[in-house]
Parts: sequence; C-alpha cells; structure tokens
Amino acid sequence: MKCDSSTYLFYLGHPAHYHNVSVVMKQMLAENCRIILVARAKDVLFDLLDNLPYNIIFLPPRKGKGKFSLVVEVLKRQLILLRICLKYRPKMMIGTDIVIAHIGKLLGIPSIILNEDDAEEVPYLVKYGYKYATKVMVPECCSVHPYEHKKVAYNGYHELAYLHPNYFTPDKSKVEHLFKNNQPYFILRFVELTAHHDKGKKGINIMLAKKLIEKLKPYGNIYITSERSLEAELEQYRVAVHPKEIHHVLSFATLFIGDSQTMTAEAAVLGTPAIRFNDFVGKLNYLEELEHKYQLTFGISTDKENELLAKVDELLNTDKLKQVFNERQKKMLHSTIDVVAFWKDYFMNFSSKN
Repeated sequence: MKCDSSTYLFYLGHPAHYHNVSVVMKQMLAENCRIILVARAKDVLFDLLDNLPYNIIFLPPRKGKGKFSLVVEVLKRQLILLRICLKYRPKMMIGTDIVIAHIGKLLGIPSIILNEDDAEEVPYLVKYGYKYATKVMVPECCSVHPYEHKKVAYNGYHELAYLHPNYFTPDKSKVEHLFKNNQPYFILRFVELTAHHDKGKKGINIMLAKKLIEKLKPYGNIYITSERSLEAELEQYRVAVHPKEIHHVLSFATLFIGDSQTMTAEAAVLGTPAIRFNDFVGKLNYLEELEHKYQLTFGISTDKENELLAKVDELLNTDKLKQVFNERQKKMLHSTIDVVAFWKDYFMNFSSKN
C-alpha cells in the first residue's frame, strides 16, 4: 500500500529507539510517507541522527535529577510535543514515551507505544503511558498487564527490526582496526542504570570489570562501550567507534558481557555469545526467551559473581563457539517473523477498529 503523504511522528528518547524504527521509517519514507522525528538528548542518540532525510526536532537534555525534575521535564516535553502536533497534524505517533500517549489522547491522534520490557518492570510507563495510548506493540512473550486489550503482539523482538539479515549485513572492514595483532576481541558494556525502573538495580562494578579484563586478556583484545563515566584504569579500553558502527563491532566480537538489556539482546540476535549481569535477570520475558528457548544469551544476577566468571571460562573453552551460536541464531530467525514488514503494514493500514 502506498502512503497517502500522511505524516508520521516518531518520538525517540534513547539510541535504541532510533535503531528500533530506523528501517521501518526508511521504508515508509520510500512509500511517500512524511516522517518527523522528535528526539531527546540521551547518550549518543543525536550522533545517530546525523544526515538523515527526515524533519528532525531536537529536544534539550534533562536538567536535574529526582522526581520533581522528572515531572517538570515531562511537562516541558508535553508542551513542545503539543506545539509540534498542532503544526504538523501527524496521522499517528509512535515511540516509547508517555508524552505521545498524553498528547495523542488530547488531540485524538493515535499513539502506538513500542516496548519489549514486561509491564511489571516499567510501572511508570504502564501507569502513565499504556493507560492513555491507543495501542501497545510488543513481542508475544511480553506482558502488558492490565492493558491486554491494547496489546498488538508479534513473534519477534525489537532488535530484529534492524538486525535481521534482511536489513543488516555485518561488514568486517568497519572493524578491522579492532583485531590488533590478529587477535579476536571481546566487548564489555556498562550502562548508567539511572532510569526510573532501574532504581536499586546493580550491574558490573569496577572490581568485577577488572576481574573480567584479567580473565579475557590472554584470549584477545578487550573493548569497553559505556554510558557512564569510566574510572581511569578502564578508560584505556574504551572502544573508539562511531555509534553507527556498533552493531558491526558486536557482530564480529567473540563474546559480549554487559549490564545492558538492549545490547545483550542485540548481540544475541546477531549470533554473538552474550552474558548479561544485572538485577533484571529472570524478569524480562524477551531475554528469558532468547536465553531458554534459543540459548543465545545467559543472564546472571549480581549475587552470583562466581557463576559469571565460570560462564566466561566455559564459553572461552567451547570448541567452535561462534559456529555453535550461528546455528542457534539460524533457529531463532527461522522461528520469528519479519518485524519490519509487520510494523510497516500495521502503521500504514492502521484502523482504530484493529
């Protein structure tokens, strides 16, 4: 179906949100849809938006911390988005933020929240977002309680919307510089864990990071990608790569270890062995499915540091490790759908009766 030149607004609050919709936006643009991006300052998101053929509206970074600061920030975002919608009159708003649901409800514009975290782990988004959204689009395994009547489920994962082989081809030439001394490399990922749903959650601390580095050193090069500031002794390992190339980096890594949900899932769908070490282990169904149904990743809680180190040893000593995981990846791809095709068809043919 060709677009009728309708305007679609995509709201981006995190680098992962851009990746999620990057391919579907490109395809919709090619079918004559008008695309507006509204982007919040977060990590490397603005770097990812360089030279894109869309109307992009950049929002300033949040000032301050705490609940009061968050409330003020949300009110500011609502006001800005209201003005944008009154000016451009989008047919639909798509994203992972409560403000699209609020402004959509106010103006009668359908809002689709994209998410893959279970409702129980994102209560703020559920209470203030799902409640007012038109639909909530999630993997089949994902809980949206108590808004099941709004659930639009698909057999796949966000990460397949941009890392499926139909849309992403790993390019080794982009990461040749990481194979120093012709040795393989490992990726460590550290996140800030400062979102509202991260409260009280822990991940990889400096002492554990140093243990991992010492364990991996004999096997190859070590690179760190981090949202948070790194201690001086870890800074030397920070990977020098443009954010747009990070998935090529992940694809050719021998092993990924991190406390990030998103990058763990990205490594998994790319067929790169992935270990996640944080307090969300056992609580997010899409990662549980990638682990227990497809054996593409391993989740270890922060009270089991020795288990993490033992799992690293096990994988380092697994014969033909990448080949084993490539076979598991093929099984996963065979069992899931083309997420981009599903999303595009749903957005462009949306009916409130769906």
